Amino acid sequence: MAGPRPWLGLAWLLGMAAASALPLGAGPRDEVQAAALQRLREVFDIEELPPDVLPRKKPPQFMVDLFNKVADANGITRAPGLLEGDVVRSFEDRGGPGAPGGGGAVARGAPWEGSSEGRLHQQRFYFDISAIERGEQMLKAEFRVFKLKRKRVARSEGQHFCKVELYELLEGGNKPQKKHLIASRLLSLYTEGWEVFNVTQTVSKWVGNRNSNHGFLITATHTFSNKIEHNLVTFAKSQGNLQESRNALLVLFTNSNKRRSSSFVPSSTKLNPAKDDTLLGVPHESQIIENSNASRSRGPRAAAVSSTKSHVTACHRRELYVDFHAIGWSGWIIYPSGYNAFYCRGSCLFPLGESQNATNHATVQSIVHTLKLSQDVSTPCCVPDELKSLNLLYFDDKENVVLKNYKDMVATRCGCH
Repeated sequence: MAGPRPWLGLAWLLGMAAASALPLGAGPRDEVQAAALQRLREVFDIEELPPDVLPRKKPPQFMVDLFNKVADANGITRAPGLLEGDVVRSFEDRGGPGAPGGGGAVARGAPWEGSSEGRLHQQRFYFDISAIERGEQMLKAEFRVFKLKRKRVARSEGQHFCKVELYELLEGGNKPQKKHLIASRLLSLYTEGWEVFNVTQTVSKWVGNRNSNHGFLITATHTFSNKIEHNLVTFAKSQGNLQESRNALLVLFTNSNKRRSSSFVPSSTKLNPAKDDTLLGVPHESQIIENSNASRSRGPRAAAVSSTKSHVTACHRRELYVDFHAIGWSGWIIYPSGYNAFYCRGSCLFPLGESQNATNHATVQSIVHTLKLSQDVSTPCCVPDELKSLNLLYFDDKENVVLKNYKDMVATRCGCH
């Protein structure tokens, strides 16, 4: 890297008072900072700030892999269409209400009942999905469970498969009897790996009626032997000394259906990047650059020339780094640690060149302004001409891991409009 990136308006403004050396007394500056932080939470759709859980808690590996698939290290979307919907929520198994031990999970390897046709082994999984927001549109739901490899070889006549069935439980309690079959498949007894079940219809019902969520039940049946065998098939659960990366997950792909506005005008104070940064005691990037140039110049005249040239710089893109650690969010945001939003700055004076990505309207406006055909017409504005989305992987306020895509967050090109 060529050197440290300059922290510009937003990154400075959003720095927490405790983390900066700038004294912020009571008054307009506190009001502006509070309004800015509140507006930032609205942009990122965060109603309540989650607790700091990092590095104590680790995210599911599936969610980390999904983030790396759809985004680069800075969270910028690699290509459109890689993510189904704009929100992916993951929920870990937490046991069912009313089950043994208060957690609702059947002890690993402990059956609930037998079967005359062979050994029937069952495991129960429950997911608290109350974190889903109102208005979210369900697109797909996956129940992901890791089948552990069977260590003990049966003495029977070499059976290699068992029938696994996934049920929706229709009632609570320690030993619920009512259930609805969702899927059935044959699995090898001696292999291990992830099994993924499509449970969209079931979870959609739960979202509409939270009281109908009693969890899932998986049964494994050895149909060719009447001999009772413990631990016929075992699926990894959060209890016990199992690897966290193998915990059962319920993964929901949804659309938030929220329009996120990018405009920000505090109720009491209008923010002007050229003025308010100076008011807060924060040097603007142009001042940093100009002061640096002036210090290396031969005298005041050279500094004046440099300052004049900077005021007629053509429309271009400049860095605007948002550091989540600086604003106090690093305890629950997993990836990225920050991102470069960029911003546009410069003049749109006639004649507008191809590099300024001017619209036809902007070209006409610049001509009218130059010819002074109207006193009220100003020059076109230098604004983002192309924007990319940002992906955030984070823990919500219930310690569920969420991957969310935010549109129009990174300026990739500037133009005169």
